[in-house]
Amino acid sequence: MAQPEVPGGEFLIRSEARGPHWIAWLTRGGSEKPVNAVVLVGETREEAETRAREYERQITASNGA
Repeated sequence: MAQPEVPGGEFLIRSEARGPHWIAWLTRGGSEKPVNAVVLVGETREEAETRAREYERQITASNGA
């Protein structure tokens, strides 16, 4: 079941339950596809979304923003 988008910086964080764990990914520009095809896994929704926020910081830092 898809969860609402969680606002991030220039990205949106999406998450959903998958079996016994949660996945989260970043989207950008109205696309539903994960940025760089990266999906992050967590035991809980919060853990997966935290990993997505950390990934967002890495992308932003590597782009010089």
